[in-house]
Amino acid sequence: MNKRPHLLLIDGMALLFRAFYATAVTGQFMVNSKGMPTNGVQGFLRHLLLAAENKKPTHVAVCWDMGSKTFRNDLYGEYKANRDVPPVEMIPQFGLAKETVEAFEIPNVGVAGYEADDCLGTLSCRFKDEADISILTGDRDILQLLDDHVEVHLLQKGFGNYKTYTKAAFMDEYGVTPRQFIDVKALMGDASDGYPGVKGIGEKTAFKLVSRYGNLSGILEHLGELTPSQQKKIEAGLEMLHLSRKLAEIRCDVPVAFSLEKARFGQIPETFMELMEELELKMVKRHLVTARINASSIS
Repeated sequence: MNKRPHLLLIDGMALLFRAFYATAVTGQFMVNSKGMPTNGVQGFLRHLLLAAENKKPTHVAVCWDMGSKTFRNDLYGEYKANRDVPPVEMIPQFGLAKETVEAFEIPNVGVAGYEADDCLGTLSCRFKDEADISILTGDRDILQLLDDHVEVHLLQKGFGNYKTYTKAAFMDEYGVTPRQFIDVKALMGDASDGYPGVKGIGEKTAFKLVSRYGNLSGILEHLGELTPSQQKKIEAGLEMLHLSRKLAEIRCDVPVAFSLEKARFGQIPETFMELMEELELKMVKRHLVTARINASSIS
């Protein structure tokens, strides 16, 4: 029997932002001789390389946002409106990161009008019946994608440190299914993404209600069983509750053009080595010298 492929899906946005801010706070932008800051790109590549070493995937793809506006902004104008514009040192690194991924012969995946999360969701749903899926991210929202053949590795402090969730582990920890987590988010909202959910309903209460009643429909059907305070809050925020659920749910039907065969992962190609030298990615080179993948080709 043939072994199932192992597809590693990387949340490029989450990794790049995390890598950039890990060093930007101390002013370590790692500017090369061309005046290009590379701190985010180098940290991003280290995360990617370590994940490839640790998880040993047969296939890899990196998912990205394609611009700042998506269908969620059309649904709710305040969606992510509270986020600051990326620092000037980070802006050129978005394109640079995608260039390094392309040089690595790894597919960059993104669709205008959708977020990287939606591409991660679409690919994991599309291939979970034929491959084992690992998603590397720093975003807890991705936990809603957990399934029998889909696991999520949440980045922790430093490099190569993850909190790994399987569907069973998630249910043991939170007492709800990954799909029910969407309803939890709808109730509690998300300050980072800028949508409120039901004002006055916090995370603890949201988990408790979804665990007891199954989903939003179940909660609304049994509204009379809730405390007077909970009833009042939900009734007052009913419209935003339904909108928040639409915002919280990761889409799994994005028109992504993607071939699993083209995502096959193997040796580090010469195109990547040449670009690494051109961009003076010294931290990445130091990592590759001691790495367990294709280290013999690095002088």
